[in-house]
Amino acid sequence: MRSLPTDPIAADTIPARTLLGLGPRGQDTGNLRQLQLAPLRGRGALRLAMGVGMALVAFLTMLHNVALPVAGGWLGIAILFGFWSYRRIRSLPLGDPKLPGHAEYAMCNRHALYSALLWGAPFWLQGLAPTVDHVLSMWTIAVLMMLTLAIVAHSVPLACALFIVPVSLSAAGALALAGAPQLAAIAVVAGALLSAFCVRFAQIHIRSRRAEETLHEKSETVSLLLREFEETSADWLWQTDNNRRLVHVSPRLAYALGSTAEGLEGIPLLQALSGDAWETGLFPKSLHDMAERMKRRESFSNLIVPVSIDGRARWWELSASPRLDETGKFLGFRGVGSDVTEQRATAEQIAKMARFDNLTGLPNRLSLNEDLARALTHAVEAKTRCALLMIDLDRFKAVNDTLGHPVGDKLLAQVAARLKGLMERGMTCGRLGGDEFAVVLHNVPSADVAETLAQRIIATISRPYVVDNHQLFVGASVGFAIGPTDGATVETLTRNADLALYKSKDKGGNIVAAYVASLHAQAEERRVMEQELRGALERGEFELYYQPVVTAADGTLNGFEALIRWHNQKLGNVSPGRFIPLAEDARLISPIGEWVLRTACREAMKWPSNLKVAINVSADQLTDPSFASVVVSALAQSGLSPQRLEIEVTESVFLRDGGGAAQLLDQLIALGIRLSLDDFGTGYSSLGYLRKTQFSTIKVDRSFVVGAAKGSIESIAIIRAVVALADSLGMSTTAEGAETELEVETLRSFGCSNIQGYYYGRPMPAADVLTLFRRPGDVATVAA
Repeated sequence: MRSLPTDPIAADTIPARTLLGLGPRGQDTGNLRQLQLAPLRGRGALRLAMGVGMALVAFLTMLHNVALPVAGGWLGIAILFGFWSYRRIRSLPLGDPKLPGHAEYAMCNRHALYSALLWGAPFWLQGLAPTVDHVLSMWTIAVLMMLTLAIVAHSVPLACALFIVPVSLSAAGALALAGAPQLAAIAVVAGALLSAFCVRFAQIHIRSRRAEETLHEKSETVSLLLREFEETSADWLWQTDNNRRLVHVSPRLAYALGSTAEGLEGIPLLQALSGDAWETGLFPKSLHDMAERMKRRESFSNLIVPVSIDGRARWWELSASPRLDETGKFLGFRGVGSDVTEQRATAEQIAKMARFDNLTGLPNRLSLNEDLARALTHAVEAKTRCALLMIDLDRFKAVNDTLGHPVGDKLLAQVAARLKGLMERGMTCGRLGGDEFAVVLHNVPSADVAETLAQRIIATISRPYVVDNHQLFVGASVGFAIGPTDGATVETLTRNADLALYKSKDKGGNIVAAYVASLHAQAEERRVMEQELRGALERGEFELYYQPVVTAADGTLNGFEALIRWHNQKLGNVSPGRFIPLAEDARLISPIGEWVLRTACREAMKWPSNLKVAINVSADQLTDPSFASVVVSALAQSGLSPQRLEIEVTESVFLRDGGGAAQLLDQLIALGIRLSLDDFGTGYSSLGYLRKTQFSTIKVDRSFVVGAAKGSIESIAIIRAVVALADSLGMSTTAEGAETELEVETLRSFGCSNIQGYYYGRPMPAADVLTLFRRPGDVATVAA
């Protein structure tokens, strides 16, 4: 067994001489000095503020009685001393148990004496015959300094005395010369009493600290004994008489119960196990069941019961059988027990892991389903409502694809923390898996409450994140269903909330969608569309249409934008707005995009050499490492010059990417391919993208075109700003969606480079494009 360390100076016999450091030279004081110095650690700023503040008060007070140069000189010396002392003492290793602390102790005492000399001077700044009023005012401030020092540095009484005594004597001398001997005596007595108080206070402090150390060491010893005991054996024998009182108590059992064998002899077993609950009679159920079995004299095996040992809760596994003599007379019980607290904690941890998500700490799908079941049961019984909100993160996949799963995991943890911060009473949030979360709402008055919470969730999750020095943006799509109206079972309500989530994502994400019955038909339509979309390329169902792009000044045709169309035998003509998002979700956009690229390049070779072809590229395509090689292959196979190919991207490409898309675009620009930024100004910080990537064209969205034609000041200002920006950066501008002569003339007046819209031509098949050219090589013009 480890013995407790001894100290040369006992905790309850600390003489004042030893405490003050006035004992015999070379006396072994153990860790006394470090115990005294430890409370000073971290209080340097407080001492500095106190000294400077009191010096300012003293300066302002003495201005009426002392010449300004003298008072100001003293104030300057006081402030300089305060900062010098602060810097010197701040660097000391105060309270370091590895050092004896004598040098640090001596330095603190010296600084206290220096401070006493400084604060003893103000009493004499009027000369050797000061006025009583002046001395008393200075004495009042000095007393405040003494009291504050006694509070802050009470553990170092010598330092307190070295300040209090000289200052008190200086004040007493000044009062005596000022003709107030009674007040001088009071100053001396006050200084002496305060010094004695500091010594006594320090003794109490050191005694308390020593007692804490002793208690800590004893606690460590007990813990060591417990660990040694548990490592050697976890079992002990126990025995009772016919009144269920402990007899023949073994040392192991006594130790496990935190008592002695003699102290436990004759104590009822239930009393020994229940602790404080014995007085109240409020026993845990398992202890009550054990008592009933023993009362009926029944055997029991592997019974897990809670045990209270010195106020600590433990779990024991007990087995026992009744003892009988030769005549069959009941003698009591004999059994075996073991402490299974750790095993139970492990089992509880495993159970928790089965019900909580390891990454975010939120309840998992199993736990959420159980909570939803309780919410539904209560809603049915109380005739109220509950709700289930399904949450899916927008643009999260790009984070994992470009920055890796570790960054994605950290982002999910931050999302979970924000989501948890929104929860109130009657709400439970959890993670279903991947980037899907859910919220269960109990007692929902109306669907508006669920929708309001969903809006708050979207706003909170959509704020920027910083992970490993990356600024990331994700959004959230939310779908919700109300129970039991939209589903009386967990499975039904979950499925319907999931359908509402699909609706939210179909609309572009970052919105809230409520479940409606028609979503089942839409889900089936989506399923059929995805199934047909998977075979559309092989069946040759896609076709490219081309919309003219003309020079704004004279209407000269300078290129086309390639637009995909899909005609399916079952579904008929399906708009790109419906099947493109589905293709992105189904991971089909890359092969479809490659087909568009190769077909557009091949068709453009049939046009005059001065015409360009523009194709739209999605963010998913730009995260594909093979995209650059696909572009090079398409140009090589078709023979199209890179300068005639223009790739259009939207701002979302950069929002979903950690830098990979920008690097890929730079590679394409290096090949001579033109780059266009579509829907400029409708998204986020577009100017940042213009600075990072060398775009050749900025496209102005139709919404601004329509607004400008109607005289909208905002739209006019935006178009003019875009044109001016593009001109200054050496870029051209293309205005989309011009349908009327007024819109065209408006755009011309603003200086737009190119115009695209129904006014000059609707999207047309490749064959119709060829009819625009009378002879190969002619410059074509599209008439209004």
